[in-house]
Formats: sequence, structure tokens, C-alpha cells
Amino acid sequence: MSTINLISVRKSYGHAEVIHGIDMDVTDGEFIVIVGPSGCGKSTLLRMVAGLETITDGEIKIDGKRVNDLEPMDRNIAMVFQNYALYPHMSVFDNMAYGLKIAGTPKQEIGERVTTAAKMLQLQEYLSRKPRELSGGQRQRVAMGRAIVRKPAVFLFDEPLSNLDAKLRVQMRLEIKALQRELGVTSLYVTHDQVEAMTLADRMIVMNAGTADQIGAPLEVYNDPQSEFVGGFIGSPPMNFIPLALFEENQITLPKSLREQIGEDASNIKPTLGIRPEHLELCSERQGIFKGQLRYCEPLGAETLIHLGLSNGALLTIRQKAGAYTPETGADCFVFFDPDKACLFGADGKRLRAHDTMHYEEVQ
Repeated sequence: MSTINLISVRKSYGHAEVIHGIDMDVTDGEFIVIVGPSGCGKSTLLRMVAGLETITDGEIKIDGKRVNDLEPMDRNIAMVFQNYALYPHMSVFDNMAYGLKIAGTPKQEIGERVTTAAKMLQLQEYLSRKPRELSGGQRQRVAMGRAIVRKPAVFLFDEPLSNLDAKLRVQMRLEIKALQRELGVTSLYVTHDQVEAMTLADRMIVMNAGTADQIGAPLEVYNDPQSEFVGGFIGSPPMNFIPLALFEENQITLPKSLREQIGEDASNIKPTLGIRPEHLELCSERQGIFKGQLRYCEPLGAETLIHLGLSNGALLTIRQKAGAYTPETGADCFVFFDPDKACLFGADGKRLRAHDTMHYEEVQ
């Protein structure tokens, strides 16, 4: 059984706090992806779990044991880095076996573990080669094999696919997920790529400026974002954001269900409407909720992205199936959406609910 507990984990460099208190319980065998933009603190958090960064405050437990003051080698973890970190003068076999040799593992057991991992990773025919004789994907497999042979309690991945081309990243994504499921090892995986996060994670931590903006299953985070940041970061193309003031300026009647959420006086809330591109539809003027001008289209094969310019200068993106009617560039277009698919965010960027708006002024 391998669990990880993060309890009010904080990290500061001098007076600058970079991790602002992260709390999370990772269950045995769970695949957790830590995702966010550059500089949000995701790699720092991973390195604190690994023991490569000291913890300013809080606790980290692995299998119920406090590891704050333990060296990396004593935490029973294995880490896969972005740059592979292979020894160039050693063969694939020796790279995978090196950690076991240092630990004093019997020679026969080393051979068995390396052979088993090599079969799992389809590296049998490359065991005598040096890293320079391998492709990027093969080098990443060797780095993973080196972690697997140690039989750790926890796998830690620090952007392992960022050096690979797009096609190879897709392939390696599938292999990492299948391998993790087969081994059942609890894993933390850091990436800035939200597609990786969506496809790999059992649950994800969406990091924003050192805080966990939202923790949840990928589709839960996608369909029910708790902040404007999460809605804009998770999803490609991202969620559309429309200030409700734009509806008022253009004398557009807001759907009843949204008006009820906002309440009669929204002056202190300054709400913004968030809507996914696939939940917007082109329609007739009579059905339209608001209007925009078609700027350009992006045909992507199975679907087309339509970009409309709004009166406030913002762009609105609509995703529709390929072959659907598309107006000419420059044409006025009317747009419809299901209010139940929309999200409302307050002036602080946090998600509003029907019951939130009643007390919004009180919590400011």
C-alpha cells in the first residue's frame, strides 16, 4: 500500500512564498497529475515530495510516515526527469541496473529485474546499446525502466515527455498510462500540457501561482471549473469569457436561469459568463442570445473552429462539426447557448453558484 498525504505544505524562498499551503490525500495506486503554467509551483511541489527541496511548513507523508527530514534515497521513491538523466558511457542494461548495484542488490536479482522491465518496455534488443544510439522515445523508456526496477512505493514524473515530438508524446502517454495501471504504483506527474493532464490523470491538481485552484477528476474539472483560471487553462480551445455588462450594453436579454443566479443587484458581483466552445451554436437572429462578426475559421478535419469578434473587441470561439454551415468572413452571426451549460464567475475570478450570490457582499 502506497499513499501520499500533503498537509498544509508551504515553500518560501526568503520572504517570497511560492507554495501557499497545499492539502491533498493520494490513495494507493492513484495517478495524480499536477498541471499548470510555467512558474506556478508544480515542479517545486514535486521536488518537495522527492526530497530535492526542503519544506518550509507543513507535512508530507508517504505510507503514513512523515518524510520531511528524510533524504531522497530513504523515501522509497523513483523519479523520471525531463532530460532522461542517463549515463552516456553506460549501456542500457547498466543504466537500468545502476541504482540496484549501488543498493547492493544481488547480481542475479538485478539481471531478473532488468530483464523483466526491458520486456515490459520493449527494450530487450537495446540492452547493450549506449544512450546515443537510441531515439528520444527509447531513452525515455530506459529512464522509466531504471525507475521500475527499483520497485518504489511512488513514481514521480517531472515533465517526462516535453522533449519529444507531438506524435511520440501521444504514443508515450498511452504507454505510461498502461504501465502505471499494470504496476499499480502511486504516481505524481508534473506537466504544463493540459491534454496530458486530461488523458493521464485519475485526478489532477490545477496549480495557479502556488495554490491548488482545483483538485478533481479530469472531466469534473473540465465540466465544472471552480475558477475563471481553471476554465481558461483546462480545455483546448479554452472556455470563452463574456462580461455580462456586454449583454446590457447591447440590450441583450439574459436567459432567465442566469438572471436568477445573479439576483436583482449584480453591481458588487460584476459577473462574467463562461461557456465552452462546443456549447455555442450559430443560429437565426430570432433564436440568438447575442451577436458577433465572423473573423476567421479554422478547419481541423473532423471539426471547425469559428472565431467571432464581439462588440467589446474580444474573440469568441465556437466548435462545430466539419461540414456544418459556415457564414462568410465578415458576416454578422447570431449565437445561442444552453444556460445550463454556462458558468458564472465573480469579480475575484471564483465560480458563482445560485446560493453564493446572496452572500457575496458579506464575504468580501
